[in-house]
Amino acid sequence: MAEAVEKLHPAGKWKVLPYKRVAALGLALLIAGCQTVVPKGKPPVRPTEPVVETPVGPGLPEDQLRHRVALLVPMTGANAGVGQSIANAANLAVLDTGGKQIRITTYDTALGAGAAAQKAVAEGNKVILGPLLSDDVTAVAPVARKASVPLISFSNDASVAGSGTYLLGYSPAQSIERVVDYARSRGATSFAGLMPTGVYGQRASTAMLRAVEGAGGRVVGMQSYDRSQRSIQEAVRKLSETSAYDALMIADGGGVAVQIVPLVRKGGAPGARILGTELWNTETSLANNPALRGAWFASVSDGLYTQLSTKYRTRYGKAPYRLSSLGYDAVLLVTRVARDWKVGTNFPVKMLNDPSGFAGIDGAFRFSKDGIAERALEVQQIDAGKFSIVSPAPKAFGK
Repeated sequence: MAEAVEKLHPAGKWKVLPYKRVAALGLALLIAGCQTVVPKGKPPVRPTEPVVETPVGPGLPEDQLRHRVALLVPMTGANAGVGQSIANAANLAVLDTGGKQIRITTYDTALGAGAAAQKAVAEGNKVILGPLLSDDVTAVAPVARKASVPLISFSNDASVAGSGTYLLGYSPAQSIERVVDYARSRGATSFAGLMPTGVYGQRASTAMLRAVEGAGGRVVGMQSYDRSQRSIQEAVRKLSETSAYDALMIADGGGVAVQIVPLVRKGGAPGARILGTELWNTETSLANNPALRGAWFASVSDGLYTQLSTKYRTRYGKAPYRLSSLGYDAVLLVTRVARDWKVGTNFPVKMLNDPSGFAGIDGAFRFSKDGIAERALEVQQIDAGKFSIVSPAPKAFGK
């Protein structure tokens, strides 16, 4: 899910497998051929139980039958709840797939991401899942690259991708492109944007300009704000002085959008369609606010995630963070690769480049040439009391 997201915060229909089949078949779900984190429910504050496997004695014991896989996430400190949630979901994936092909060891990045990577490499891990934040990716990547160990990170900061680093995080740019394309297909031709200051807003602005141009529309106005009430009011006032627009992108959390929309309506754009980003996916309370009725946003599907969340609650007695699915899908991905990966050899990175992609809890995805996960996204509409799918995720890439 850009820095702002990481600071703890991404026609046709996918054929979705029931979760009981995910648990029973495991690998069948992941077949080739197809910086504020927002919690769902109340997340844990501190880790309370061991995750997957931990080092035994001064190092790891020999294992001739399974591949060593390192999981680098924060298990202590401010982001411990998120790290624990990802690790617990990874543990569920190991259990669901039988755990016969991979052995996961968890390393705490809160104690130093670079040091965690050095230990992971020294203990024979051939691939690293994580870390979570882009700063940690920057610290881990050189260590992993030197050892020819690829990273499959949970970050969404495109600037750290490439050279052996792959990103599973939800891309704001892809969310913006998807909803802009949908709005264009529904008749919108002129677009405007309200963007928060900072890295996330800057990248969202660039993504919107490219998306609108690619869809054959026009951007008639764009303003930024610093999230203070005065700044928001001023940005809306300036935007009202531009040409009329059919759709307005608010690249921020739903809470900010709720403040902005009434001002926009009073400022001369009563009929403009409101567009949001992947940040809104976890904010189901938005459906209770009349101001956002009819708004569109694009995100990964929650179909299988809802079932994963239920299973997670049953096992761990608490709600997971939404990012937990990344831990589950990362394990499925590596387990799928393990079928054609000889124990003791380097991870076969070329298998990550399958253009047909893979399937997971969050739907289909594939890695682009620069290592960023391209996802098939759906468009949702905010209705009274619920989110409705108005454009399902496409059935296959390129279709």
